[in-house]
Order: sequence, then C-alpha cells, then structure tokens
Amino acid sequence: MKLHDLQPAEGSKKSRHRVGRSIAGKGGKTAGRGTKGQKARDTIPAWFEGGQLRLMKRLPKLKGFTNPFRVEYTPVNVDAIAALGVSEVTPDVLVERGLASKGDLVKVLGRGSVDSAITVKAHAFSASAEAAITGAGGSVEKLDLPFKVRPAAKGNAHTNR
Repeated sequence: MKLHDLQPAEGSKKSRHRVGRSIAGKGGKTAGRGTKGQKARDTIPAWFEGGQLRLMKRLPKLKGFTNPFRVEYTPVNVDAIAALGVSEVTPDVLVERGLASKGDLVKVLGRGSVDSAITVKAHAFSASAEAAITGAGGSVEKLDLPFKVRPAAKGNAHTNR
C-alpha cells in the first residue's frame, strides 16, 4: 500500500449539507433560520448592540488639558536643608544626600526654619523660603534653567498625532 492508495473508510465521509438550494429538499427556502427577524437575515456586526447606544459612544471623551511645556521641580523644604548641616547648599549636594535626583530642577519651599546663615543655590524659591533663609542671615542664588525653550513634559503629555 502506498500513500496515494489511502482513502477514508466506506461511509465515513459524507458530503456537506448545502442549505438554501430551493424548496425541493430539506433546508430550502428559509434555510433553517426560521421566519423573519434579524437573525433570519445576513450577518450582524460583532459590535452591534441591538440598537442600544454602542459602548464607544457611551464612554466620555478625554477631558482637560496637559501642558506639554510644564516645568517640574523637585521640592526641598527649608527644614531638610537646615538638617544637612552644611554652609553652602547646591543641587549637587542635594543629590549626594538623596534629596534630589541627578538632573532634577530644585525648588526650595518654606516649611521649617533655619538657625544659621547658609547659602542656597537652586533653580526656584518660594517667597516664604527666601524670607526664611535671608532672615537667618543667609543668601539665596537662583540658578539658570538648563534650557532656552521648555522641553515637552514627561509622563502622559499629549503629543501631536
């Protein structure tokens, strides 16, 4: 016996029943779909919900606005700076001590108080922080931002599509 001699057993293969081929045989006319109604007709799209407002139209559109040019600062409070115990504070010192990450823009906020005169260099200061540092005899120096045009914000900012 060779491969081309193989055949299915007698009676094991029946031809497919073809419905809707005239009213002479079984499965003619309505082709086993009953009478009338949506299911008796052609295919229904998978997303069709029977005339109910479809899901994509029921969900709200995105609201609001994300400013792509927002500048994000890492906040550092005056009490954290006072606890460092150094006379000059720069972003590099804050990175060493774990209060900021490398490359972050630093903004000093006014929570807490300072007892000694310290020099603080940062990218931004709140009015209360500046008053607390200068009131203790210290000085503040505002560093320039590392860019001329603000870059697009990180995270979920919308991009031009």
